[in-house]
Parts: sequence; C-alpha cells; structure tokens
Amino acid sequence: MNKLKFTRDEGSDFYKELTERVEQYFKDKGMRKTGNKTMFFKIFLYFSLDILFYVLMITSTTTFAFYTFYLLMGLSVLLTAFNISHDAAHGVAVKSKFWNKVLFSLSFNLQGNNAYVWGKNHNESHHLYTNIEGSDIDVLNNPLFRMTDSQELKWFHRYQFIYAPFLYLLYSINWFFFRETLMLFNYSSRTIKIVIPRNEVIKLVLYKLLYIGYMILLPVYLLPFGWSTVLLAFLLNHFIISILFVGVLGVSHLSDYVAHPVPDKDNKLDMSWPKLQMCTSVDYNTESVFFNWTLGGFNAHALHHLLPNVCHVHYLGILPIFRELAQKHGLTYMEMPYHQSLASHFRFLREMGRQQTFKPIPFER
Repeated sequence: MNKLKFTRDEGSDFYKELTERVEQYFKDKGMRKTGNKTMFFKIFLYFSLDILFYVLMITSTTTFAFYTFYLLMGLSVLLTAFNISHDAAHGVAVKSKFWNKVLFSLSFNLQGNNAYVWGKNHNESHHLYTNIEGSDIDVLNNPLFRMTDSQELKWFHRYQFIYAPFLYLLYSINWFFFRETLMLFNYSSRTIKIVIPRNEVIKLVLYKLLYIGYMILLPVYLLPFGWSTVLLAFLLNHFIISILFVGVLGVSHLSDYVAHPVPDKDNKLDMSWPKLQMCTSVDYNTESVFFNWTLGGFNAHALHHLLPNVCHVHYLGILPIFRELAQKHGLTYMEMPYHQSLASHFRFLREMGRQQTFKPIPFER
C-alpha cells in the first residue's frame, strides 16, 4: 500500500474546529461518543432477530416458511453488520474495547468473512486514503469494471452501467467464496496486496466451513426440503444481501460528483485529509431517522469518515454542526436524496466506460 502525505488547506481548519465543536457538544450533553441506550437496544434487537429467524427457519414445516425465514434472517444479519459490526470495528458501539472486539468478531466472522482482514484494511486503508488507487483497498482492479482513469478502457466497459446490476448480485458470493480465499494466495481484484497472519488464515477457513455448515448442511440434514431448495435459498439470500449492500455503499464513493485524487511522484496529495473525505463521499437522506436507524449511519458517509470515533446513533445530533462548519470553511458537502445519488452512480459507470479521462461534475444544491 502506498502511504501518502497530505497538504494543509482549508480542510485542516475545518477539521480542527469540527472536532472541537463536537467535543463541546458531547460535553454539554453529558454524553459519551460511544453507543447509548438506543445502541444497546439495537444490539439486543438485531442479535435477537438473527437468532429468532434462524430458529424459525431451521424448524420450518413448509417450503414457503423456510424461504421466508431464511431471507428474513439474511436481511437481519445484514442490518446487524450495518448497525453493530461497523461501529464495533471502529471501537464505538460500546464503551468497552473488549466488548467492541467481541461484538465485531462475533457478528462479522459468523457471516463467513474474516473480521481481522476487513477491519484492519477498512481502518488503515479505506478511511485514510479514500478513493485513491494503490492506497485505498476498496478501489477495485476488476477487468469487468473500469473505476479510475489509470485502468485500461476496453470495448465492453461501454456497457458496464447496464451489466453492473447483474454483477452486483454476486457481490457477497464473491466476497465469501473468492475474495478472501484468493488473498491467501496473494491474488486479489483489489489494487493492494494483503498479507494475512497464519492464525487469521486458520480462522478464515474455519468460519467459512462453519458458515456453510449452519447455512447449508444443517438445514439439509434437519429439514425435508432437499439440497436444491436449500441451495436456492442460500443463493437468493446472497443476491438480496448483495444488491442491498452495494446499493447502500456503492453510491457513496462511486459517483460522477466524487474525485479519485492522484498523488504526485513523491506520494503527496495537493489537499488535506479532511478535504479528501469531503470530495470523495456522497451522503444521502442524512436527516432521515429511518435511514439512520436501518443503515447504521452509512448514509452519512462523509460525516462518518471524518468522525469514525462517534457512534452512528449521534449523527442526527451533530449533523447541523458538520453542515454549518463545512459552509463556513468553503468546503462542498455533497448531500442529496437517495435517488439522485443512485442516478449519479450509474452516470459515473456510463462515463467511465466511454471516456479515457473522467472529470467529476461540480456539485450544486
């Protein structure tokens, strides 16, 4: 991973005042920046729903009930990841460092994915160097998609905005079966090579086997529906999870409004880290209680990137401060309704498939 240097600019002053104002906000309210009673309720709720739907699925007596509870369980697990796993990865779901680690590891590993690999690279790569190829692990180098100017433009990229939704259906299947597995052999569709410690390799394999065991083998063994019914439920579950996951997160950093900055030959960017976060993130429906509750604050992505030490249950309270200071320091805060961010995402895919170089369009309210 290329480590980069930043340049002081208006974003530096913005971030300094933002952190001071947010600290004062919590001091005045007499609150911690970690999870509160609302977060504790969400932890209890989502884990309870995960267990409830699994028990109902594994004791189903009809095919309709089996599919219903299987897919509801998948949705519940995804919401657990949005609301619990992510904040726990940043150490802010609860006050205790130990219990954050337990919550993150439990909720992430039981999905069949490796908590260490995702957590380390999410915090040390994506959050530091958002949208910068060679530094941000989430910048893909997948030949089927063209996401940056440096990637070769091929004839079929012209149609990527059309075939993208179909490939998006395979996102979580690819993550579970191939993405981390290929990392073991030092191969990945990511632009950064990953080294996985030996003990994490063992965990990665064991949790994937455990996941296959309770999601496929156990239902086949206990229920009378047969392999084909269970495998179809498994696939449908991953299709739904994938399209929701990409729909929530893909629009934040892949948009015709956002930048993909390129450092100079000395690995220095011509902007500060806070400004990088502002120009590479799109937020949507930031004042929506429903979106904040269900998506765990992922819809306020710029806010999260700048304040990862704040639990998402506080976002609605500090959003006015964030918006006010961005305007004061002359930084563009890109927020819009979800349908506009989705349209922007597909415009980005279309233009990246047609133009050799791509320049973000100015954002206007």
